[in-house]
Amino acid sequence: MKHTDIKEVLTNASFIGQKVTVCGWVRTARNSKNVAFIELNDGTSLKHLQIVIDKAADIEYENALRLGTSIKVEGTVVEARQAAVEINAESIEVIGECPLEYPLQKKRHTLEFLRTMPHLRGRTNTFNAVFRVRSVLAESIHKYFQNRNYVYINTPLITGSDCEGAGEMFQVTTHGYSTEFKNADEYYSNDFFGKKAGLSVSGQLEGEVAAMALGKIYTFGPSFRAENSNTPKHLAEFWHVEPEVAFAELPDIIEMAEDMLKTVIRELLDTCKDEMQFFDDHFEKGIIGRLEELISHDFGVVSYTEAIKLLQESGEDFVYPVSWGCDLQTEHERYIAEKVFKKAVFVTDYPKEIKSFYMKQNPDGKTVAAVDLLVPGVGEIIGGSEREADYEKLIAAMNDRGMNLDLYSDYLDLRKFGSVPHGGFGLGFERLIMYVTGVSNIRDVTLYPRAVGNIR
Repeated sequence: MKHTDIKEVLTNASFIGQKVTVCGWVRTARNSKNVAFIELNDGTSLKHLQIVIDKAADIEYENALRLGTSIKVEGTVVEARQAAVEINAESIEVIGECPLEYPLQKKRHTLEFLRTMPHLRGRTNTFNAVFRVRSVLAESIHKYFQNRNYVYINTPLITGSDCEGAGEMFQVTTHGYSTEFKNADEYYSNDFFGKKAGLSVSGQLEGEVAAMALGKIYTFGPSFRAENSNTPKHLAEFWHVEPEVAFAELPDIIEMAEDMLKTVIRELLDTCKDEMQFFDDHFEKGIIGRLEELISHDFGVVSYTEAIKLLQESGEDFVYPVSWGCDLQTEHERYIAEKVFKKAVFVTDYPKEIKSFYMKQNPDGKTVAAVDLLVPGVGEIIGGSEREADYEKLIAAMNDRGMNLDLYSDYLDLRKFGSVPHGGFGLGFERLIMYVTGVSNIRDVTLYPRAVGNIR
């Protein structure tokens, strides 16, 4: 049906004095002696549009006052005292009735309660704001790379090889439960692909293939990890941003990661002022200032070895002991970002034993050219590296880990046919949304969260 978006009515002054038609869902309603009021939202704006109903006029409105009801309103846009504009209703049509058992009756519900109804929680202010921020961030990321000559690549979601060390994989099969196969080899040989297959934990390996032909690429799509993890920071299905750049060394990757993060956060703050103020008011006081502070400084850089020394000399009583060779925990990462540097900081050159096989081996024989970006309040938000471009060194690293080289023949060929220095990073999109909104549980920044024991 022909109608005007509520956002346009609220933000475009040329509508004042004009007759318009708007549609939406009733968020709140008040009924006084002579006038009734409806707060209407159609999803295009965090702010609601007030509909004013003069009871002396011949308007059928009684069935339109229930929360959750969808209605169409025709009326004249006028200036309002407590808002930019409102509509004096001339006719109201109920599109979809809503019974009294509609569960979103209160103004504020806990996020845990709303998690039980993912199909309805988008009608609350919180999720209206979350999904709008998600949309703007996604567009900003695409725009960042597209404006810098990157090619957007869709890497396979079904794969026959693991991006080693990235996480447990979900198996992909057409077989149901069966006892007809004698062993695993027979089971997989009779499956759809004729071999074992799983859902991809990362598009990086295929991204490297694309970068070796197209120079600069990025992927932006879902990844799947089957760890039995029920923390507020983990999902079984999440969205992943993974640029990969040929002829790039570790300092180039660090520069790109910093510039990308600052650019998309700047655009978010400029585009989603209402949404960010909502999160500042209701989720994390001062979050706008925190993000402004983050992007106003050059990020720090420190080696893993120096970071370990800083942690050991800190005098802090960490839950996890610190020694060279340990994997940094969130408490360590936050201390470095919040107490030592007081800003975002890149940690580089990690021990090779705690990083993936594909990372470039440093001349010291002990570390690899890896990098993690740590930010105040969260810890790690980006992980990347320069990739190992030397065929023999890559083979040796894979053999040390007992990997099946046959599964990586395409990947190894890249080091045989015109190998070049290259690198990239991975950014968990939902974790970025958590960081910029102050929402503390990753299940609350995606439409239908997939986690252990939770699929709907």
